[in-house]
Amino acid sequence: MENKVNYQKELEKTLQKIKESGTKPTLLLHACCGPCFTLPHEEIKDYFKITVIYNNSNIYPEEEYCRRLNELKKYLKEISADIEVIEFPYDNLNYNKDLEPYADMPEGMERCRICFQKRLGFGYSYAEEHGFDYFGTVMTISRYKNSQVINQIGYELEKQHKHTKWLPADFKKNDGYNKSLKIVREHEMYFQEYCGCKYSYQKMKEKHGE
Repeated sequence: MENKVNYQKELEKTLQKIKESGTKPTLLLHACCGPCFTLPHEEIKDYFKITVIYNNSNIYPEEEYCRRLNELKKYLKEISADIEVIEFPYDNLNYNKDLEPYADMPEGMERCRICFQKRLGFGYSYAEEHGFDYFGTVMTISRYKNSQVINQIGYELEKQHKHTKWLPADFKKNDGYNKSLKIVREHEMYFQEYCGCKYSYQKMKEKHGE
């Protein structure tokens, strides 16, 4: 069995190197929603000039996509964060074409890996094209997302790009998830009941007997 990497330790090493360099590199940070953004932002905000990318056409339905985006923007405004949010057109129909062959798989399996790959791949290419020093994601704050898989994808993408570095992290470590919930409660944020895709949406509906 392959040993798991503590990617939060890798993040700490990266932040220490940045601190010692006396620089503040640019970071394109993929965010899937406001709650998942909270704690990661708190941990890295002093080390980077952050821009957020919101490319989450996996989210279903469109109303939910907009609600999560608006909640993220509201939080940024409440904390007076001078952070640009780059948005992309919502296209759930085309996005799901690569996921449909894995529709019957439980959450956390191949369908999720492909979903991570699609969003991170697009974001990484955008970061490279626009000269960002680093690219990363807040998704590892979630207890339901495999941080090993997400970071493995990130490092694979780093090999495909000449300039932009991958920012490793496992934000759920060190009680990160509960710390994020505390921030969510303090700001009375909307906290979704499902991951985002139509498959997890359907499972949530079934759970509630709808």
